[in-house]
Amino acid sequence: MRNASPLPNGFVLTTDNSAGIGEKKNDVVSTPDEIVSYFAARVALLEQWAAGANPLSIVVHNFSGSQSWNKYITGIKKLFNEIGINCPEITGSSETNMETLQSAIAVTMLGEIVTVKNKDVRWYVYGKPSVGEEVIRNSEKIANLKKIREAVSLGLVHQVWPVGSTGIKSECERIGINAHLAEWDLEKSAGPATTVLLGIDRMKENEAKLHFGHYFETIS
Repeated sequence: MRNASPLPNGFVLTTDNSAGIGEKKNDVVSTPDEIVSYFAARVALLEQWAAGANPLSIVVHNFSGSQSWNKYITGIKKLFNEIGINCPEITGSSETNMETLQSAIAVTMLGEIVTVKNKDVRWYVYGKPSVGEEVIRNSEKIANLKKIREAVSLGLVHQVWPVGSTGIKSECERIGINAHLAEWDLEKSAGPATTVLLGIDRMKENEAKLHFGHYFETIS
């Protein structure tokens, strides 16, 4: 996690990748290609939001073969459709010279900074850490990106910080806060950013609790 790279003139580059997950015979985890690209794009998008940016274009690096390209694109477009925003233009390339034994994909986003972070917030954790098959089996427990986007638009959320494989505790330490959640596994991997730390406007905490509902707890 934390794959955001600031560029000159207010641009931000984010990326996420996966290997051995997909539809090939030798993949470690058997999952439709659409789902693989959906979650890779989810991570890259959250990294954009964490940097206060919105994506302008998307590049897909497809090492799974030409037969996976359209499925990958469908998964990415599905993500943006669910959130309710237009999908940026998608470009990229596919490995067609060599047949790989396992699936592999990288999704990279180029975005532009549009918001300035507000540090006067109270931090909450949203979405239960999930990894592997749990991501699909417990989809109702993971952070909903549409709700996050709406909360940002409403002024409830001022900062976004996705949690990945290092877990909640590690990411909290990176932003300088202590995590105290009695019933949550603070060290469990959150996989493809199934958990997100949110900086909530202190004057709108009750409104935020109503907006996010379940799996939304204060940590500071």
